[in-house]
Amino acid sequence: MTSPSFELDYPDIGAWRAGNTGVAGVWSFDSGEPGRHALITALVHGNELCGAWAIKALLEAGVRPARGRLTLAFCNLEAFDRFDAANHDASRFVDDDMNRQWSPARLADPTSAERRRAAALVPFVEAADWLLDLHSMHERSTPLTLTGLAQPNVDLALALKAPTTIVVDAGHGDGVRMRDYGRFAPANVEGSHARSLLVECGYHGDPLSRAVALDQCVRFLEHSGAIASNRADLDAWRLPDAATPQVLRVTGAVVAQSDNFRFAAPYAGLEVIPRAGTVIGHDTMPVTTPYDDCVLVMPSTRQARVGVTVVRFAHVVAAA
Repeated sequence: MTSPSFELDYPDIGAWRAGNTGVAGVWSFDSGEPGRHALITALVHGNELCGAWAIKALLEAGVRPARGRLTLAFCNLEAFDRFDAANHDASRFVDDDMNRQWSPARLADPTSAERRRAAALVPFVEAADWLLDLHSMHERSTPLTLTGLAQPNVDLALALKAPTTIVVDAGHGDGVRMRDYGRFAPANVEGSHARSLLVECGYHGDPLSRAVALDQCVRFLEHSGAIASNRADLDAWRLPDAATPQVLRVTGAVVAQSDNFRFAAPYAGLEVIPRAGTVIGHDTMPVTTPYDDCVLVMPSTRQARVGVTVVRFAHVVAAA
């Protein structure tokens, strides 16, 4: 499959690589005042550069929390070091997808670069009250916020007023995401102060993904209470509010049963398929939509192999 052109520059994070916590790439700042511990993570996948640009910008701007603590983490540095714009998919991870390793059993088993790095990051994730995990997508597609299943996360995503589309989903069958780990698991969020959002800022190589990541950082930090609202020095990072926010609930996923999965059309994401039973792909057998007005979420075969999610089915549950 031919990849879309990669137009986002590779960020030089050399000045910020050491961190200030004893763990490479992790910076943490305490205000000395009571408040939430806000954590922003980037580079969980080594080819998702937008979040690295955003954290670099926060550090260069000298952003510090007015209340509580702020932690900023460049996560998969080893994969990031392998980045090549001409073959960027190859630097998504070294051994394993880092965003499937967040279960106690995998974190305790240091058999891959990603598991070892995730284990080093665990103390910061466990200490955080609010988590913003910045990602980007394989295909050119509209930015999305993934909330997990907990309603408080959905409420926070709506309060941020961007991006337009909010996806309520249970994650992936092949492993637990960071945003669902520990206190951020859906059952633990309900009735607690913990919140976690994963934002897909657009296509990996689109410069707009960097703008979306910066915008999300400002919105998240303001709502967490870490920084004051309407800071003049950060206003330039803010994008327009979403005009008509929409909440989608994922009802199921298509997981590749072979290495030969193919879509029936060049789907980009958020297509609404009017009729149940419509063939949208071919694997060991035809893949069809389960209900009328089925929305396709993040369709891609760029990382397709047996056991990997290639698309999720969703329906609209709320729209403003």
